Amino acid sequence: MKPVEFGHGLPRELPLLNPGAPLWQRVPTRDDDGRPLTDFMMLVPRLREQPQSHIATTLRNIQSVLEEYRDVVFADFNLPINVLWVSLKRRPGIALEVAAPIRSRVPQAVLVAHKPDF
Repeated sequence: MKPVEFGHGLPRELPLLNPGAPLWQRVPTRDDDGRPLTDFMMLVPRLREQPQSHIATTLRNIQSVLEEYRDVVFADFNLPINVLWVSLKRRPGIALEVAAPIRSRVPQAVLVAHKPDF
């Protein structure tokens, strides 16, 4: 299976599974005004092993959350590795603001983050 790309504008219908260039080549790093973007990654363990109907429902749930935020610039779900990547316009707290409702709709989704050294 190939990555699912929600892409800029986040289409209303479930995206097709399309082959794509590596994520590092497709992810935007700056918005239209040249300001740097921020991003986050979520893991949805074992999603690719689920029935197609469950996968489709999960992707629709994620997409419906992303459509609620104008700050979302890019989103990609890589089904072979069960990873969601989201790029956003930068503002304080935006990553957690978007990740929390995804986690609410898809409880098995886990935000990938580093543990800071204090």
